[in-house]
Amino acid sequence: MRSFTINQNDAGQRLDKFISKSTQGMPKSLMYKFIRTKRIKVNGGRAHENDMLSAGDLVEMYIPDEFFGDAANAAPDYSKVKTVPDIIYEDENILLCNKKPGILVHTGDEGDKNRADADERETLIYALTAYLVNKGEYQPENEASFAPALCNRIDRNTGGIVILAKNAAALRAVNEAIRENRVHKKYFCAVHGKLAGEKTLRAFHRKDYKTNTVRITADQKPGSKEIITKYKALAYNRDHDLTLLEISLITGRTHQIRAHMEFIGHPLLGEGKYGVNRDDRKLGYTAQALYSYAVEFEFTEPELTYLNGKVYKVPDKCVRFMELFKK
Repeated sequence: MRSFTINQNDAGQRLDKFISKSTQGMPKSLMYKFIRTKRIKVNGGRAHENDMLSAGDLVEMYIPDEFFGDAANAAPDYSKVKTVPDIIYEDENILLCNKKPGILVHTGDEGDKNRADADERETLIYALTAYLVNKGEYQPENEASFAPALCNRIDRNTGGIVILAKNAAALRAVNEAIRENRVHKKYFCAVHGKLAGEKTLRAFHRKDYKTNTVRITADQKPGSKEIITKYKALAYNRDHDLTLLEISLITGRTHQIRAHMEFIGHPLLGEGKYGVNRDDRKLGYTAQALYSYAVEFEFTEPELTYLNGKVYKVPDKCVRFMELFKK
């Protein structure tokens, strides 16, 4: 038997969600059977899978020890991780990190073989978790269901700001804000050809999960969703026929910037999936020239409203392709 006293990070979630996170390898059908037969109780009484847990609740699980893992599944020794991520903002609730191109945010993304085969220790979430453990802000042994979590993803070869939530309340708040388009991100990218002024682009987007690529069409097709991409031309490199753009996403879908810019005939410098230009290698660019350089929040959640009205940016010097547009 194992018992858990619900803390603030465990509170506010359904019982079945808590059980799934605090156990290992338990089929859902068996979990629901344990609840029905009173082998899982809340505060000593009958429980239901949709019970909402509160801080201080006692969850007792009279189930086989095999579902709680063993020493082999213990938390890694994070003390050996010496790399300090590039933090651009941090407080008790969230952390903003400048992810460098070439680094995975985490393993296991569906349809992305590079992610699925990656070593967890080489990921950004591993480095950030170690950073918090070594600071004493996160103690895995004291948490039953929560771990610091990334709220947004960036492709391996794209750089930029990644948001990490340090507690469950912050995670819920940021995720809700992202769902409601209240987290506003801006990107720099370098594209082939000359563009000027500002424009809002509209098209339709369909993802192929098997190849982890997308297709853009002018008209809606079965399974496609609308995308809206705004750009502002900032500078032009006449020697290499490249334009520096600032991009704002009204919708945020897989590879949206990369695929949408190729669709209008202006693929990104270094692009490897959409509109490949072999001459890019001569400039030393073998991956897309794309950087998520700024984020601004519009929180209604009281836990994080203190962040509203502030813009957090990556210094221009961190964006390699900016050097192509220096006068």
